[in-house]
Amino acid sequence: MLNNTIQPFDQRRNLFIGKDLKESLSFAVEHWIHSAKQAILQRGRFVVALSGGSTPKAIYQALTKETNIDWTKVWLFWSDERAVAPDHTNSNYKMAMEHFQQLPIPPHQIFRMKAETEIEKHAKEYEETIIHYLGTHLFDLVMLGVGEDGHTASLFPNTLALSEETRLVVANYVPQLNTHRMTLTFPCINKSARIAIYALGTAKQEIIPQILQAAMISPYPTSHIGTPEHQALWILDGDSSHKLEKLY
Repeated sequence: MLNNTIQPFDQRRNLFIGKDLKESLSFAVEHWIHSAKQAILQRGRFVVALSGGSTPKAIYQALTKETNIDWTKVWLFWSDERAVAPDHTNSNYKMAMEHFQQLPIPPHQIFRMKAETEIEKHAKEYEETIIHYLGTHLFDLVMLGVGEDGHTASLFPNTLALSEETRLVVANYVPQLNTHRMTLTFPCINKSARIAIYALGTAKQEIIPQILQAAMISPYPTSHIGTPEHQALWILDGDSSHKLEKLY
């Protein structure tokens, strides 16, 4: 069912374009559930890297009503985190857990990014945790958004993390925000089984065609996401895709 609505864009990326926000959110939730069920069936667990943002928040809210997933086999990680405490309003962990705490996910299968103190030390520890528990099969799904400057996760334009070739997790200083963020890297994201990039609404319609039409090495970090082996799925709606040219 899902594959019938996904369009190929190029060898690294596929698109789903819903007619409106409601249809795109419904698809995003269905894709998450399908990814979870398939991973549990094939490997006995579903390991997801969660994202912040309004679209993931809506997905999480919908998932609290989902009864056809074995939630005891779901493992939660995060794709990035701000340098704030876990109870802070801006914490990606806090936002996600307001929903996932309603579900029977074992606490030892929830791995928060500790970005509020000693961020470089904790980034290394987070990487070690990923390697310890996941080995060479990284995430079954990485959830990502895209900023109006072309950033994704906390991989911002003109930051050192963009050149990282081996690390899975780093502390990335973002000068334009004058703060550090903890983030998964390109090597980690692009080696994961599935990658979903959520870009909905009119605020994204200017940046989307620039990212998708750019070369892989471009000023827009999101242009780096997706490989022929692990394609990225862009989930768009009518508003966000309005200015996207049909290049395929």
